[in-house]
Amino acid sequence: MMLDWYGYRQELLNRIGDLGRLSPATVRGYRELSDAGSKIAHLDAKTRELIALAVGVTRQCDGCITTHVHAARTQGATAEEIAEALGVAIAVNAGAALVFSARVMDAVMAGESPLAFEQHLPARAGDISERDTRT
Repeated sequence: MMLDWYGYRQELLNRIGDLGRLSPATVRGYRELSDAGSKIAHLDAKTRELIALAVGVTRQCDGCITTHVHAARTQGATAEEIAEALGVAIAVNAGAALVFSARVMDAVMAGESPLAFEQHLPARAGDISERDTRT
């Protein structure tokens, strides 16, 4: 096992309790935001937890993972359903990399030659380039 997820979740809840004692409005506001989706009830609780797991992976949040694995399992999510949700997270993250790769290609294809790029760079103190000597 990579991590004692149960122990980690318990410790996380303890530290959030500490925060709640020091700043109750912050934790109360988070709780209200977190509970808002369940009041709409277009998605069942298990589906919301599967989405939360996918987002937790995307955000690389161990606290989200331990909290939402527990909640998803409590709502009846199977290992297979969780794996499918994780597959969606993996695909979306790969898709995001593909989209940003297209942005890189857009910059490349915009016709930026190395010389044009250099002309947009700020001059460094002490640098005298060919363009600085032209009058």
